[in-house]
Amino acid sequence: MLKSSLLIKHVNRNNLKHCYKDLSWSLIRGVRLWSDWCPSLSSGCILQGCRMFTSVKAFEGQQYSTLKRQCLQSGLLFEDPRFPATDDSLFYQGNRIGRVVWKRPRELCEDPHLFVDGISAHDLHQGQLGNCWFVAACSSLASRESLWQKVIPDWKEQEWDTEKPDSYAGIFHFRFWRFGEWVDVVIDDRLPTVDNQLVYCHSNDSNEFWSALVEKAYAKVYGCYEALDGGNTADALVDFTGGVSEPVDLLEGQMATDEAARNQLFERVLKVHNRDGLISCSIRATTIEDMEARLDCGLVKGHAYAVTDVRKVRLGHGLLAFFKSEKLHMIRMRNPWGEKEWSGPWSDSSEEWNKVSKSEREKLGVTVQDDGEFWMTFDDFCQYFTDLILCRLINTSYLSIHKTWEEEVMRGSWVHRQDPLRNRSGGCINHKATFLQNPQYVFDVKKVEDEVLICLQQKEKRATPKEGKGENLAIGFDIHQVELNRKYRMHSAQQKVAGSIYINSRCVFLRKELKEGRYVIIPTTFDPGQQGDFLLRVFTDVPSDCKELTLDEPPQTCWTGMCGYPQLVTQVHVLNADGLQGQDSNGGRSGEQLYPRLTFSAALCLCMLMICKLLEKPTDGEQIYNKNMIVDTFLGQVILFSDPNERQEQHTLHLRDKGSRQDNDLPGTLTVRLITSTTLTNI
Repeated sequence: MLKSSLLIKHVNRNNLKHCYKDLSWSLIRGVRLWSDWCPSLSSGCILQGCRMFTSVKAFEGQQYSTLKRQCLQSGLLFEDPRFPATDDSLFYQGNRIGRVVWKRPRELCEDPHLFVDGISAHDLHQGQLGNCWFVAACSSLASRESLWQKVIPDWKEQEWDTEKPDSYAGIFHFRFWRFGEWVDVVIDDRLPTVDNQLVYCHSNDSNEFWSALVEKAYAKVYGCYEALDGGNTADALVDFTGGVSEPVDLLEGQMATDEAARNQLFERVLKVHNRDGLISCSIRATTIEDMEARLDCGLVKGHAYAVTDVRKVRLGHGLLAFFKSEKLHMIRMRNPWGEKEWSGPWSDSSEEWNKVSKSEREKLGVTVQDDGEFWMTFDDFCQYFTDLILCRLINTSYLSIHKTWEEEVMRGSWVHRQDPLRNRSGGCINHKATFLQNPQYVFDVKKVEDEVLICLQQKEKRATPKEGKGENLAIGFDIHQVELNRKYRMHSAQQKVAGSIYINSRCVFLRKELKEGRYVIIPTTFDPGQQGDFLLRVFTDVPSDCKELTLDEPPQTCWTGMCGYPQLVTQVHVLNADGLQGQDSNGGRSGEQLYPRLTFSAALCLCMLMICKLLEKPTDGEQIYNKNMIVDTFLGQVILFSDPNERQEQHTLHLRDKGSRQDNDLPGTLTVRLITSTTLTNI
């Protein structure tokens, strides 16, 4: 299941010749295992209590406060040695736009400001760079005060102060979430210009510079401005929030034709929006000719749009509107160009707006101007758009009144080694001989059923001055249900219960309802032998005790010679329990109320793993109990004899009494399957 990542690469209409570089949908499309979900999130926890906003690391070791103090003491404006005002900070493939002059804001206008009349999505306009994906994410960010204040910290202190001109040092700093941690990025305020105009992102007001400065800090993180030429909006949304992005394929979900699915999706989108999530959308372009193709309705293919509002709009006027139950599902978007809008029903000057009262129109902020922002019905949205990105902020605050998620964060690497037991780059499950050589992470689902969110992120390879732009690996993961007592790595495939698509994007996301039990996540690259670092994030309702499985077999110790070392590994599958005495109303034929004590619950994964030391006569005992509210009732036990040379794996055995009465037969039989090996890494 391999899918290619959608690369949004769109530039200003005046600079089209470099707009297309890499867009491929030729790989096999996979099936997404999504279910309907939207987490509860307290907007108040965004700055307080969420672990994703705890610590901040200085990017490349540059401390903003220290550098600014040094500049003020010396009387010199800051010039960033890590991101100099040269072509190396602009391009990795050579200059494409002619002579660039770097200028500070005060050289471009008399009264520069970070913000003019506040911050809004209308402040941003895409320049001569194919980074509409980044600009669209910025437009979404601008509508969330609690989020942009995290990306633009100390914004009041960073603002130009006309009353304290001596406090200006030409230095600014911004914050982004990068590979599991927040980084503080320092820049100087020298910006690239041509003919005294900003080359890249700029605001409506010529003296407003927050968007240009945020873009420069983001370009520094990625190596140069050209590294932002083409990208994925989902990545920028995660970088701005530390959240989790879920892609929704509107074509695959048949949202245009399935009204029930469409209504369900709208409720999810509305909930994400109302809980401060960020949303973006696009119309897929599958060929070079399709890139930038403008439809008759005014929409543009291969172009990222920011979703700036989602509403249920009440139709009618006056009291009629108040008592009328009819509401229209509406969504508002913005084109990063700052112009070129939807021209269909409910566009800015559409007569459909006469169906809505004046007060309702004012509440929605409907304006009749070509500012790039427009409303459309969700039905029309699903008819034209093909891809939707929902970036959720996962609430991990115990202080929240809404649902709180437990987060486990694992860092790992795909490393190729010749030794099969040490190799950690085995490729996807198509490569059966090496698949289980990948890193393995075990976690527990402790509720009867729980929704689990899993996000796998690879460390990005963007741009370096010499090597150019790197390409993402195709990555994904599988989830296997295993024995509740497993603590060693899997060496033979177990029951696969879920799997992600494989795609060459930075992140792969899956949400899945899982039953109580123990599971192993195997993150992989699509092909074996590929190397890279990754971040695995697992969200559950209760702590999952997620950890990496590192041992292949019990370690040798100084006591091994004296106490003996295991010589067999046995896997026991309980297949059926029949004819048991004293069954309650739930019965016991399929083991619904039965479990071998201290080993596993028969309602879960009727399987356990044992490592035996006695080679001559290996035996294992299984005791069966009826699970009651107060005291569990003993129903019987069986003694299992496992022989690695025996071919008959399945056994049906009569239950026996325990203790001194174990020779007595009790009602019922237990059917089990045994797999035994003298090689401890076989199972």
